Amino acid sequence: MKNPEPKIVIEHLIKIYGDKPHGALKLFRSGGTRESILKETGNVLGIADVSMNINQQELFVIMGLSGSGKSTLVRCINRLINPTSGHIYIDGEDIAHVNEQRMREIRLTKASMVFQKFGLFPHRTVAQNVEYGLKVKGIDKDERRQKALDTLKIVGLDQWADYLPSSLSGGMQQRVGLARALATDADILLMDEAFSALDPLIRREMQDELLRLQKELHKTIVFISHDIQEALKIGDRIAVMKDGAIVQIGTPEEMITQPADEYIRAFIQDVNRAQVVTAGSIARQTIPVILDQDSPSEALGKISEHVVEHMCVVNAQGSPVGIINKQSLESALAQEKSDISQVMQTDFPQIKANKRLEDTFPLYQQGLPVTVVDGAGKFQGLVELADVLASIGNADNCGHQNDD
Repeated sequence: MKNPEPKIVIEHLIKIYGDKPHGALKLFRSGGTRESILKETGNVLGIADVSMNINQQELFVIMGLSGSGKSTLVRCINRLINPTSGHIYIDGEDIAHVNEQRMREIRLTKASMVFQKFGLFPHRTVAQNVEYGLKVKGIDKDERRQKALDTLKIVGLDQWADYLPSSLSGGMQQRVGLARALATDADILLMDEAFSALDPLIRREMQDELLRLQKELHKTIVFISHDIQEALKIGDRIAVMKDGAIVQIGTPEEMITQPADEYIRAFIQDVNRAQVVTAGSIARQTIPVILDQDSPSEALGKISEHVVEHMCVVNAQGSPVGIINKQSLESALAQEKSDISQVMQTDFPQIKANKRLEDTFPLYQQGLPVTVVDGAGKFQGLVELADVLASIGNADNCGHQNDD
């Protein structure tokens, strides 16, 4: 997560569709369900008391099946749909209760939206489409033209600036929609099923493009999707909705390893766990051997005490410098070698803790466990191939961190 400070805070948000929302709201607060409210009032409960925070610079995915309330929720965030009750704070301002003029200013300056159907003006060129929000803001013609070209360059479409949208493929048109949202320099991007109308290959390319842009621009992105694979790929965190309520909020890995209930388990049952679970989450936190401090006999004692085949050798800073095993240590003692560096294997596989399990597979060709390090290169633990296979083969496995 980029920045743990909240950018958007949603408190007890409720949306009821129909001509008697306040009567239905009273029923809901007294314990009524979506079904009972519909039966008694003819009103539909769209959002059922949702509270959550979305952090600065976070790519937050809201997902669920059709009718779960996810699109209603994102449209409440920029008041394209007015909530029935509750609060929505953006940078501390409760936008659920501001007037329409202020809300228009917020849409122009703070929260841009990218739609599923692109929403481009067919009679305007690509550049003119991108300029639209700037024109509404009253930006000078030459300035907004330059801004449009600069933004189109970011999404790789600057050469198409003077073409009509009909000249572009679906994926390219969605890039124009993205560029239009980016051109306003809004901190927040709201993306409602933005890639679902695209062919699978183009969709994957747009997901990669979004991740690339996020690394560069650091926006706060609220992304709506019904596709669990998409959510797990792009989301820093994911909120799963059902019947207007939040079922679970968590990181992709938390969704896979700690599903809240059977509904979440059903969502993730066909997910390739190796593409989501990280090496750090299953690393065995073994005690390392310390170079220039532990002798071969002390290292052998550690291996015997913790009943392991291999141990990592670290330097004084805690960074891995080698791997040793019981056989090499016994040989060192037989030859009266006193220095661990004389018997350790310095060519050994390493991986960062945040890398996915699928990235470990090529590293087992040496027949050694993979050494896991943190972002600073400090030793975190070892991962055996058997650990990886056990993790991805057991859908109910929640990972482990042993103290071997």
